[in-house]
Amino acid sequence: MAAKRDYYETLGIARGASEDDIKKAFRRLARQYHPDVNKEKGAEARFKEINEAYEVLGDPQKRAAYDRFGHAGVSGEAGAGANPFEGFGFGNFNDLFETLFASAAGAAGARARAGAQRGADLRYDLTLTFDEAVRGCQKEIEIPRWETCPNCQGNGAQPGTSTQRCPNCQGSGEIRRVQQSIFGQFVNVMVCDRCRGEGRIITTPCERCHGQGRVRNVRRVTVNIPAGVDDGINVRVTGEGEAPPRGGTPGNLYVALSVKPHEYFKRQNTDITYELPISFADAALGAEVEVPTLDGKETLKVPAGTQSGRVFRLKGKGVPVIHQNARGDELVTIKIVTPQNLTKRQREILQEFAEIERAQAEKGEGNIIGRVFGRIKSEFDGNE
Repeated sequence: MAAKRDYYETLGIARGASEDDIKKAFRRLARQYHPDVNKEKGAEARFKEINEAYEVLGDPQKRAAYDRFGHAGVSGEAGAGANPFEGFGFGNFNDLFETLFASAAGAAGARARAGAQRGADLRYDLTLTFDEAVRGCQKEIEIPRWETCPNCQGNGAQPGTSTQRCPNCQGSGEIRRVQQSIFGQFVNVMVCDRCRGEGRIITTPCERCHGQGRVRNVRRVTVNIPAGVDDGINVRVTGEGEAPPRGGTPGNLYVALSVKPHEYFKRQNTDITYELPISFADAALGAEVEVPTLDGKETLKVPAGTQSGRVFRLKGKGVPVIHQNARGDELVTIKIVTPQNLTKRQREILQEFAEIERAQAEKGEGNIIGRVFGRIKSEFDGNE
């Protein structure tokens, strides 16, 4: 059987090392060779050897006996398979890390409860007309929500009474449990289950809110809708959401907008479009026509020979840009209307016009339609 290594050599320390030096050396080596961390061959045996050395040198009485008589002087030699974490509340590294994580999470939760709470946000769906969305407006809406209790001002206690400091946590809102380990002292922080992290206990609850610090109410709220809003935009009204229980900052109200379609305007971002019907004569001869806009009627000059589908742009007659001193344009698309229910005189004039068009077409003259007809006719004539 191989001779057992000197315990000081195993931990890599001098014989005169202090208790802190012994503990630091063991911590360092235990982290390095623990089987849950180190999967190399021989790591487990090395860990057991380190554990055995620490069991002796970490105990002042055993260390004194070892210094005097060596391995033979240690009464009931340290077991090679002992777990250095036993007795400290940890079965292995995983248990230790889980406890550390729980401590941090508990502390964070307690701090969150101790700080000012924030109430829930609310959403309200509001439908606007096209003009309201474009020009902006004010709307009054009714919101059912939780509000701070006016009787107790949100602290949950009946007026004239006072709250008491929680005897469990002494007003801190936290319960701290200290655990000792070879790695030092760990503090596990949890939210106090008696006062729920508030640090105070209500002895006489408010008669109106029954200790909640808030009551249900329907509130009328004025919402300012800026000019230029569109479908899907949310308008935030700060502080008009719900009040949190037992005091704190109210949430916000978000008004979700939808816009009804206009009778004849359509919207493209900040531009609007309008389809302008004009007669065949006005398109051919040219004319000045009135066009509706968001600001009233505008005069548009249509040049002679204008084709159906041509687009005219009216600068600055579109939708305002939200919170800016700028506007889009109005795009006017020409639509030539074919006349119906002609009078006898109108029919005569159109027939005369048609005859002139045919004559020009046969000669390949006139407008583009006449020239096309002329080419077609010449092709047929050439095939005869």
